[in-house]
Amino acid sequence: MEGLTHDLGGAYSAVLVYIGDKLGLYKAMNDAGKPITSHELAALTKTSERNVREWLANQAAGGYVAYNAETQKYWLPQENALALVDENSPVFAIGAFQSTMSFFKDASKIIEAFGTGRGLPWGEHDSDLFVGTERFFKPNYNYNLVSSWLPSLNNGKVQEKLEKDGALVADVGCGHGVSTIIMAKAYPNSKFIGFDNHQASIERARELA
Repeated sequence: MEGLTHDLGGAYSAVLVYIGDKLGLYKAMNDAGKPITSHELAALTKTSERNVREWLANQAAGGYVAYNAETQKYWLPQENALALVDENSPVFAIGAFQSTMSFFKDASKIIEAFGTGRGLPWGEHDSDLFVGTERFFKPNYNYNLVSSWLPSLNNGKVQEKLEKDGALVADVGCGHGVSTIIMAKAYPNSKFIGFDNHQASIERARELA
């Protein structure tokens, strides 16, 4: 029961983290730059104070935001903002919550797949999966792909090939093309082609490119 209760608390909070991102609650708290009340946050985000108050209570209990009982004000610590607001931060994690939401939305499709054994193709998932995946993995790609991951392959020979001689690279399952574009910018002597069987992802990748 302890394990189940822990999982349930996480599941409930995950939905509220998703809502906080969608409604711009975290961003508004971060932009405020000071502790604020539930009334002030509701006014900043044009949302219902009663609902914002409940949201803040959950977030404070979970440690996502801080709370001062004397002033009844909440604030978003800078360290937390790195994970919840700053999309350029290497620890930005909101995309993971957005991706997770797609599994709940796709539950009926997954249940059907259990019966048929057909599986659920990537492109048939809710769009939160595609957008969330881009948002979640992009910071890691930005900070690690060129600086450490590629240089570690084959004692640096892969990086040398990309930099000097030029290579023709296939990024298979490129999704929104974030990794493809990062590599293309870093290694102009090489050519990178992204492949994906999900048309909407390819269209998004073309926009980014």
